[in-house]
Parts: sequence; structure tokens; C-alpha cells
Amino acid sequence: MVEVVKQNENIETLSSSLHRKVIHLKELMVTVIEFSNGPMKEPDLPHNHPHEQITYVASGSLKFFIEDREYTLNEGDVIKIASNLNHSVQTLTEKVKLIDSFSPIRKDFLK
Repeated sequence: MVEVVKQNENIETLSSSLHRKVIHLKELMVTVIEFSNGPMKEPDLPHNHPHEQITYVASGSLKFFIEDREYTLNEGDVIKIASNLNHSVQTLTEKVKLIDSFSPIRKDFLK
């Protein structure tokens, strides 16, 4: 199976300042998430999920809060998050673009 998703296709508006694009195979999901509400005064609410996650910072800067630790990431940085760890983000720049990979896929992200 081959599918090409063009730059402006399949963009889901989660809020006026948060957009997401989702593409997946049977066991692997990649999302592009764009924040335009920064810098955030406070981190978003912590969450966790059973999926393994790797996040690449395509542009901007942000803080990741994972369990009791804080990590500052800038464009080009990558972070990996094991299953079921509580985590949240706080953008440090006006715009932040992340490329998230999940395994297995996040069915809660499917329409």
C-alpha cells in the first residue's frame, strides 16, 4: 500500500490554534501537529497512553514535562516517550511544529 498525503491535505482543526495531520499504517502512526498559541503561560494538561511515542521538533521550541522531569527542546531535537508515562507540553515560541510517531497506532486519533 502506498499513499501520498500532500502538504495541505487531511488537516484536522482541533482548535483555532491547534492543527493535526494523521497518517498511519497497520502498526505505525505519524502525526504532524502545529501549535500557533505560544508561548503558553502554563503547560497543557498531563496525559498518558499505552503507545510508544517519538517526537521530532520540526520548528519552534517547547518544554516537555514527563513524569517529574522537564526537558527543553528546540528545532531539530527528538524525544522518546515510553508507554504510560504522564506527559505534557508548554510551547516557548509563538509557533511550534511537531512530528509525532506512535506505535501501535492511536485509534483515538482516527476519524
